[in-house]
Amino acid sequence: MKILVTGTEGYIGARLAPWLAQHGHEVVGLDTGFYRDGCLYMDNFGMPMAPNTRYKDLRTVTADDFRGFDAVIHLAELSNDPLGQNRPEITFKINHEGSVRIANAAREAGVRRFVYASSCSVYGVGSGEFLDETSPTNPQTAYAQCKVLVERDLLPMADDRFSVVFLRNATAYGPSPRMRFDIVLNDLCALARTQKKIAMVSDGSPWRPIVHVEDICEAMRCAVEAPADAVNGQVFNVGQTSENYRIREIAQIVAKAFPGCDVSSGPPSQDNRSYRVSFDKIATRLPGFKARWSAAEGAAELCRLFDRIDFSAQTFSFRAFTRLKQLKYLQGTHQIDEDLFWTRP
Repeated sequence: MKILVTGTEGYIGARLAPWLAQHGHEVVGLDTGFYRDGCLYMDNFGMPMAPNTRYKDLRTVTADDFRGFDAVIHLAELSNDPLGQNRPEITFKINHEGSVRIANAAREAGVRRFVYASSCSVYGVGSGEFLDETSPTNPQTAYAQCKVLVERDLLPMADDRFSVVFLRNATAYGPSPRMRFDIVLNDLCALARTQKKIAMVSDGSPWRPIVHVEDICEAMRCAVEAPADAVNGQVFNVGQTSENYRIREIAQIVAKAFPGCDVSSGPPSQDNRSYRVSFDKIATRLPGFKARWSAAEGAAELCRLFDRIDFSAQTFSFRAFTRLKQLKYLQGTHQIDEDLFWTRP
């Protein structure tokens, strides 16, 4: 298939593009290029993650950008809660309105399959029970609210000509050339490596489901390749039910992977986000999909990578690996404006 992936210069996209290519698909990327400054390591013989990437703001796309493609996988949004809360009004412009614009343009261009990267953050605050795809959403941030709105607006587009699939990813972890250290397991592994201690600022009691970036890539591949009647209009939580942890449990798992790392906790947090998620549906109803990674395996993998690349505190603190820090740098140096558009020299 010929697949356009938005966000190929991002954390997941940098892994997804070569993953799809290795499975025989022709991949073209579309990205605004905010994170090109950062590359944690080089794989694939030093070749670009997505060699055929077009650089364009998703708020300006038209149907012409999507003609000739069989499928679109849409990743390119402002990527997490702190970034979304920084300028909520811009988050809604990009993540909600921009995503709906992309879906409409793809549909007009004759694309047959549209896979949207949603998030388990839509569940927000849970009762403690395992939540599935039929559970009420309870978004607590602009980022999560936009995910709910995009799902709402894209679902009516699904028909015999335009198959729409929603993948609610658990919190991602694992290595990527376009690394992120503003997500929990990656951040804790970097702390364990560089400081030999994990000093949590809260008691670590909230629940989070987590999933390896490679399992996300595999779910997206399966969602693109599956028969339309198996996925059209469907929502799938992406992960596995065994991979729900309290934050303090993730910290202990990381400490075991990094010998000599101490863990301490703080007072209860004011952040009320806490949810456990069931992944039974994707395990039984998405053809070909099987989640393979555990948190312990992922922490050990990052430990090996950090040894291989001689990971340092300086690398950990580099702005491009924390999304909000990178965008503030680009604004502070007048490379992008307050609305996150690139400026002209």
